Amino acid sequence: MIRCFLLLFCLLAPQTLPAEEIDFEEQILPILEERCLYCHGEDEQESGLRLDLRARMLRGGDSGLSAVVPGKPEKSYLIEVINHVDEDMAMPPDDDKLPDEEIDLLTRWIKAGAVVPGQMDDVVNEEIDHWAFKRVVRPEIPQSGVSFQLANPERGVSFQLANPPQRGGSQLATPPTPIDAFLLKQLAEQGLSYSPPADPRSLIRRVSIVLTGIAPTPEQTNEFIEASAIDAERAYSTLVDRLLQSPHFGERWAQHWLDVIRWAETNGSEANLYRKNAWIYRDYVVRSFNEDKPYNVFVQEQIAGDSMGAGEATGFLVAGPHVPAATVGREPTAIRQARADRMDEIMQTVGASVMGVTIGCARCHNHKFDPITIKDYYSMTGVFQDVEFGSRHPEFAPDHPRRKRGEEIWKEIAKQRAVLRPIGGWEEDWGAFREMHFKPVTTKAIRVRFKMGNVGLDELEVFGPDNYGENLAHKRRGTKVSGFPEDGTEGRNPIRRVNDGEYGTMAWRAKKEKDSNEQPYVQFDFEQPEKISRLRLSSNREYFYDTDYLDKKPYLPRYEYDVDVLQSDGTWQPWVGTWFVNTQLDKEHPERKAALREIQNQIETLAEEGPRPSFVGRFVRPDVTRVLLRGSPENPRDEVDPAGPAIFDGDLGLTQQAPGPKRRAEFAKWISSEENPLTARVMVNRLWHHVFGSGIVPTTSDFGKAGAAPTHPELLDWLAAEFVQPTVSGNEAWSVKSMIRQMVMSAAFRQSSAPRPEGIAKDAGSALLWRFPPKRVEAEVIRDSILQASGSLDRTVGGRSYRIHNEKKTYAQWEVVKNYGPETWRRMLYQERMRRVDDQMFTAFDFPDCGQVRAKRPVSTTPLQALNLMNSDFVIQQSELIAERAKQESGGELKAAIIRCFELLLSRQPETDELDSCLELARRTSLSLVCRTLLNTNEFAFLP
Repeated sequence: MIRCFLLLFCLLAPQTLPAEEIDFEEQILPILEERCLYCHGEDEQESGLRLDLRARMLRGGDSGLSAVVPGKPEKSYLIEVINHVDEDMAMPPDDDKLPDEEIDLLTRWIKAGAVVPGQMDDVVNEEIDHWAFKRVVRPEIPQSGVSFQLANPERGVSFQLANPPQRGGSQLATPPTPIDAFLLKQLAEQGLSYSPPADPRSLIRRVSIVLTGIAPTPEQTNEFIEASAIDAERAYSTLVDRLLQSPHFGERWAQHWLDVIRWAETNGSEANLYRKNAWIYRDYVVRSFNEDKPYNVFVQEQIAGDSMGAGEATGFLVAGPHVPAATVGREPTAIRQARADRMDEIMQTVGASVMGVTIGCARCHNHKFDPITIKDYYSMTGVFQDVEFGSRHPEFAPDHPRRKRGEEIWKEIAKQRAVLRPIGGWEEDWGAFREMHFKPVTTKAIRVRFKMGNVGLDELEVFGPDNYGENLAHKRRGTKVSGFPEDGTEGRNPIRRVNDGEYGTMAWRAKKEKDSNEQPYVQFDFEQPEKISRLRLSSNREYFYDTDYLDKKPYLPRYEYDVDVLQSDGTWQPWVGTWFVNTQLDKEHPERKAALREIQNQIETLAEEGPRPSFVGRFVRPDVTRVLLRGSPENPRDEVDPAGPAIFDGDLGLTQQAPGPKRRAEFAKWISSEENPLTARVMVNRLWHHVFGSGIVPTTSDFGKAGAAPTHPELLDWLAAEFVQPTVSGNEAWSVKSMIRQMVMSAAFRQSSAPRPEGIAKDAGSALLWRFPPKRVEAEVIRDSILQASGSLDRTVGGRSYRIHNEKKTYAQWEVVKNYGPETWRRMLYQERMRRVDDQMFTAFDFPDCGQVRAKRPVSTTPLQALNLMNSDFVIQQSELIAERAKQESGGELKAAIIRCFELLLSRQPETDELDSCLELARRTSLSLVCRTLLNTNEFAFLP
C-alpha cells in the first residue's frame, strides 16, 4: 500500500504553466515511463495500482480511493499523499516531499481534467469472470447413457437409467433422481460407481440424525425394518416425510444456522455479559424451519422483520460478539471505533451466512481476491446504520400469542389506571424505569427538583395524554435542558445526556457539594407549550434491558422529587411530588392501594407473558455513512449511499436521507431476489453440506476466488435453480424441506458407507460420493442421544434456555455449575450458548464458542473426548439411568438387560462375542459401566 503512489511523484514539470497548457505526452508520460511504470505498469501493479492507463488511475489501487478525480484535486488521493497529509502514506516513501511547483503542476493538471490523449473514453473492464458471481442458469440434466421418464407425478420426478450403473457388483436398486444423474456422470468419468444400498437399520439411524438430530428408538427401528421388507421404497418415503414434519426437524436445522451466524447468549467481550431474552431469536429460527418458511422470506425477516411483524427475527443482525457501549467509556475516538467494530460484526454475519463472501475483507481496502471495493463495504454498512446492538420490545404479528397476551394485559392496566386517574398522581415501577402519572397540565417548561444530594439518571422523559409514546423532552424536538449541576460529577457526566435518547449507566450524575444548600434539579424548556401527564426516570435502563444473571442486579434508586410547571406569568407552580402521591394520597384514598397492587402484578405478568425487552437489536437514527480510509473512523472520506456491492448490481436506489427501515427492506428484497447469483447457491450448498458431510463448495461461507472450487458445479447450479423455481410437482419455491427431501431421497444418500478399495484409491475423501461419507455426529447429537437412551430427554420445543452458569460480577468470568438435574435434560440446543465458556463436557467435541463463523465445524479426535464419555459426572449419571431402564424393560435378567442396552444405544442387538464380553464386564463391575463402554464406540458417535 505504501508504494501505491510511487509513480505519481514522477509527474514533474520543469516550469509552472497554466493548466490548459500542460501537455501529457511531452511532460507527464516520459516521467511516468522513466520512474513509475516499473512498479505500476502493465507487468506489475504494486498495491493494485496501475498508472499507464487513465481508467486505472481513476479507479485507484487497493486503498479503494481514486488516485485521480478529474476536475477535483481536493478529492484525488494523489494530491493528499504528495502533500504528506498522512506521514504513514507520504509519497514518495523514501524521498523528500516534492517541490511546491511540482505539486502545483499536478494539482492544476487534475483540475483541468487529467487529460490523457486517446484514453478519455476508456473504462476498466469489470466483466465478471468468477463462476459464483454469474447468474444461475439451470443446466441440462445429464443424458449420456441415461434416459428419464416421469414415474410418480404425485411424489415428483424420478428417473430410470437406460444403462444402469453397477453398485459394487449389483444393479442400482434405488430409483435414481436428477441429483444421481449428475453424480453418476462424474463417477463414470472416474471409473467409479455407487456402493450397495445401506441396510435398513443403518439407513433409519442416518436419516433420523441428519433430519432431526435424534437417533431412532429401538421400536422405530424395528418398525422400519419390517416395513422395508414389504416395500422398501414406500417405507423410506414415509419415514422421510414423518421426520420432515417432526417438530425436532426445526431444532436440528436451527442449530446449523446458529453456528453460521455465531449466535450466542453472551457478548463475548471482556465482561462477556449475558444477553437478556436473546433466546426468542433462536425460537424464531426453530419455528421458521418447522413451518418451512420460504427461505427468501426467512432472509427478509431477519434483515427487516421489524416492519414485517417478525421483530424477533432481527436478532440475526446482532448475533455476533460485541463490546457493550457501557464498557467503552466516554472517549469519542473509542466510541467511534467501537461503533465501527459493531458494524463490522453485522457485515460478517450477513456476508458469511447469506452472501457467502468475506465482505469484511474490504473494510480497510479493496478485497484482495474478489471484486468488492472498500466503497462497496461502506455502502453496505449504510444499509444497517440504524441497527445497534441491544434490546427492544420486538414487533410481533397481530396473531402472535405474545402480542395477543400483551394486549389483554394492557387492557387490565388501563382499567386500573382509570380508577386512579380521578384521585390524582401515582407511581409505577417498571424495573428499568419508574413512571410518575399526574393530572394533565399544559406548560412551556417543567422542572424536577430532587430532595437528595446524590442523583444518577441515564434519561428523563416526559409524555402527554395525547401522544403516549413520544418523548416530549427529547432534544430532537428542540427541547432545551438545563439544571444543576450542568457538568455532572467532576465534569464527566453533563446534564445534556438526560434527553439525548440514549440509555446507558447514569449518564448524568449529580452530587451535592459540601456545605451547599443547592439541590440537584433538571429543567426542560419546550419549543412550544405542551400538554403533559407523565414523567419517566431511569438510571440503568440499558443494563436492565440487555443483561441478566449479575450478582448485583441493575436497579433504579427510588428518588424523592417534586415537579414544578412554568405558568404563563413566568412563575413556577408545584404540581406533583413523590411524597404527595406515595404518602399523602394513600392516607386520603386507601382504596387506591388495591389498584396500584394490581397494576404492579400486571406489569410483572406482562414481562413474563407478553412482549418483553429482548436482545434482538435496537434502532437508532442512521448516521451519515462515509468511506473510512484504512478502516479508521478517524479518517472519514467520501459519503456513500446505502447499497449492495456494485459487482452484484447492488444499487438500491436509495440516498443518505432514506430512513433505516426503508434501507433494510430494500436490501432484503435485493439479496433474496431470484436474480441474486449467490443467495440460492449458498443455501443449497449449505443444505448439501449438512446432508452429505461436505458442501459441493467445501468452503461453505466463502464462494469467492479464495474459496474452494465446486466438486460438481453443474449439480450446484441445478439445485440452486430448482430451489428458486422447482420443476418437481408439489414443491414450493424456496422450500428448504423440499430441497432437503430431494437430497435424502437420492440413491447417493441411501448407499452404504463401507469403504471399497477402488474408491479409496481414486477418491479417498469420498468427495465424488461413491459411498455415503461417514462422519462423527456433533456434540448436540451425542448428548441428546444419551438422554434419549436413558428415557430422560425432555422434548419440549422452544422456551427459555436452561442455565449452566452462576451469577457473577460484571467483569468476573462465568463459572459452570455442575447441575445435571431434570431441568437441564432438554435438547442441547436449549443450553445457554455462551462465548468463551467451556461447558466442561461437550466443548471437547468441537462445540463452538460462537466467536467465529462455524459454517463447518472442525472434527478433532482427542483423549479428552473418551475421558469425558467415560468419567464425566453427566455420563456417569445418565449411564446409571440407562442401566436402570434396561433392567426394568428386560425383567431384571442381566443378559436381557445388556441386549436392551445395545438396542437403546446402538439400535441393534449384540453379536455373540460382544454379549459374552459385556456379561463378563457387568458381573465384575456394573451394568452402567457397560453403558459407558458402548458410549465410547465409534458406532455410537458416527453416522452409519
